[in-house]
Amino acid sequence: NTHTLHLFPHRALCVFGGGREVGQSVFLAIAGISVVAIMQSLTRNLLRTAGSVNPARCYAVPAMTGMYGGLKDADRIFHNLYGEHGSDLKSAMKRGNWYRTKDLIGKGSDWIINEVKKSGLRGRGGAGFPSGLKWSFMPKEDPEGRPSYLVINADESEPGTCKDREILRKDPHTLIEGTLLAGFAMKAKACYIYIRGEFYDEAYALQKAVNEAYAAGLLGKNAAGSGYDYDVYVHRGAGAYICGEETGLLESIEGKPGKPRLKPPFPANHGLFGCPTTVTNVETVAVAPEILRRGGDWFAGLGRKNNAGTKLFCISGHVNNPITVEEEMSISLRDLLEKHCKGVVGGWDNLLAVVPGGSSVPLMPKHVCDDVLMDFDALRDVGSGLGTAAVIVMNKSTDIVKAIARFSQFYKHESCGQCTPCREGVNWMWTTMERFVEGRAEAGEIDMLEEVSRQIEGHTICALGDAAAWPVQGLIKHFRPEIEDRISQYQARQASIAEKQMSA
Repeated sequence: NTHTLHLFPHRALCVFGGGREVGQSVFLAIAGISVVAIMQSLTRNLLRTAGSVNPARCYAVPAMTGMYGGLKDADRIFHNLYGEHGSDLKSAMKRGNWYRTKDLIGKGSDWIINEVKKSGLRGRGGAGFPSGLKWSFMPKEDPEGRPSYLVINADESEPGTCKDREILRKDPHTLIEGTLLAGFAMKAKACYIYIRGEFYDEAYALQKAVNEAYAAGLLGKNAAGSGYDYDVYVHRGAGAYICGEETGLLESIEGKPGKPRLKPPFPANHGLFGCPTTVTNVETVAVAPEILRRGGDWFAGLGRKNNAGTKLFCISGHVNNPITVEEEMSISLRDLLEKHCKGVVGGWDNLLAVVPGGSSVPLMPKHVCDDVLMDFDALRDVGSGLGTAAVIVMNKSTDIVKAIARFSQFYKHESCGQCTPCREGVNWMWTTMERFVEGRAEAGEIDMLEEVSRQIEGHTICALGDAAAWPVQGLIKHFRPEIEDRISQYQARQASIAEKQMSA
């Protein structure tokens, strides 16, 4: 079934098939060339199924406005992000996974850690701590003879975040190979992958991949022929957000309630089962094999200084094409949304605010979004954060006060209750925010709410208190007039009602 394409601009993209994500069933349309001719000149795997051409669904991709972004296919690490190919071991090997893993291990743990340091890789789970430095904290030898462990945080409970599940479901061998290399670098005896209970399909795909790796001799005794013995265990949690905190996660693996521990001692000295442990994110470990194969300098050459590499961005909300996409760090937010999401619903001028890193970071109003870069330092400088790179887009149809009140409700529900500022303060913030939604408050309560949020921030065992406080602080900082107007309108309505009752 051939179709001759209409004359489209050179940079046009035509989407084929029923509503698939961009990158899953997309190809460049060159003016006047039939589908058959194009498919002959492209890799067959670019399209799984070609449907009919609908010119109305073709859109022009704007030129990149910044010096970062527009990641080349040759620099991509995750080649099966959209499930176009198999997730099995044979398919993964065709994509380059498990290539010369034995040789990488043979270079030694110090070489691995130094290459990761050289790459500039920072944790992809939210904190952005330098990964090579974190890995080096693990003791080379324990005087008490305790084993060391690597723990992968695959809980991914941050609202808006949907990147790690794509790796687990469609490209699990990138993670499994990464756990072997990272575990060897830390002298870990075994790895525990803690995956949230709701991720049924992801847990199934991950366990299947682990079983394949064992059957192929890539895990277990003499893993990958390296002479190193290494085991990987998949541990399913019960879906508590608090278990995304590293020590709460360790408590859960040990069969206890998932409540964060006081620190110190830190996990690197006293972690899982009382042994040295490093807890790290899925994406952080999954990119390690490619970094080691291609060299730290390659990874460091992408993005700005101290913000190196590629990153999975998961974009949702009021965009025309919600998507999870791998891009270069330091791409501008506007380029990210225009290039991969077909822009904001209603156009860029219809944008109200963006939460750039999951629900726990402060939102940014449109004037900040116009030219901000998507990396750790740039977002910190504008009073927000990259977090998990879960970009939540809100246009002017959004009730911004109600949206942040919903965030507060989530954190109130997920607080473990250990710390009084969090247990009592987050619940109070939520009830106050619910009144702000209606305007049923006094103007002085705005400052009171901010003050309470400051008393929660930094006064809890874990960062859940901070995560609950920051969205509220961002709302007050950027949208205070909206709250004040709502309060004024409510008071005017109440005064009008009272006047009518008096006259009656």
